[in-house]
Amino acid sequence: MVPQFDRDTFLTDGGLETDLIFNRGIDLPEFAAFDLLKDEEGKAALREYYEPYIGLAREHGMGFIYGTPTWRASPDWGEQIGYSLEQLEEVNRTGVSLGSELRAQAGDDVTVLISGVVGPQGDGYSPDSLMTAAEAQKYHAWQIGVFADAGVDTVDAMTITYPDEAIGIVKAASEAGLPVCISFTVETDGRLPNGDSLAEAITLVEEATDGAAAYFMLNCAHPTHFDAVAADLSDEIRERIRGIRANASTMSHAELDEAEELDDGDPEDLAERYVGLRSALPNLTVLGGCCGTDLRHVRAIRDAWVAG
Repeated sequence: MVPQFDRDTFLTDGGLETDLIFNRGIDLPEFAAFDLLKDEEGKAALREYYEPYIGLAREHGMGFIYGTPTWRASPDWGEQIGYSLEQLEEVNRTGVSLGSELRAQAGDDVTVLISGVVGPQGDGYSPDSLMTAAEAQKYHAWQIGVFADAGVDTVDAMTITYPDEAIGIVKAASEAGLPVCISFTVETDGRLPNGDSLAEAITLVEEATDGAAAYFMLNCAHPTHFDAVAADLSDEIRERIRGIRANASTMSHAELDEAEELDDGDPEDLAERYVGLRSALPNLTVLGGCCGTDLRHVRAIRDAWVAG
């Protein structure tokens, strides 16, 4: 299945981890949803989470990108949680298999793409350790290789905090023969956590990989953190940004890290802000949510997008 990101509109899900923890009362060690893939009870909870999002896509003739719940399922994080490399490979494969089940269940009336999700090797809010591009390629190649062998359609690298890690991920995905989306996160000033501007980061990745990424995305930040930055991007860069998975909250990463209660924001306001980004980012075709969002937010985004 060849992803048609330049033609079709795709929904994704909302904030998987925050929904599971705060709305459903499920404990996730180290914010790792992949731990649910180890048994039938956990897989049932994940099915219950994903199925309504596929329904949202079906209702308006959109596609759905199923992202495996494997943001933390890389070697360093797996070791912290107590998984051997063999166990980690099994849960990554199980995440892909769950997507295959959901796609078969959805039938032919909605296009479901299976994306292998990788996350940062370090902290998703603050890059506490920086790798070179070569080190990042070696680190992420293992998980991406598992995804390629398991038959994913694409790879999504979520909440990436600096360009060298993104470069390594793109090169690892290219070697595995998989299209890849790089999704950067930004602080309240619109800059990456390492201090680079969004334009600088995307340019560095493009130049180092000969433009090999399928597209770029922004996630884990509220639209107010990057809307002004997006409006000032060059046409060349803004055309490469096809996806938004924003936070519901306007709080900074540091504030969210300390929060004991979920800030779910205002779904309708968030949706209108997505529509407002259309002029700055004319190629947006992938729409979903991140921390604090759930089915309500993605439904509001979908409806406002269709109406707008």
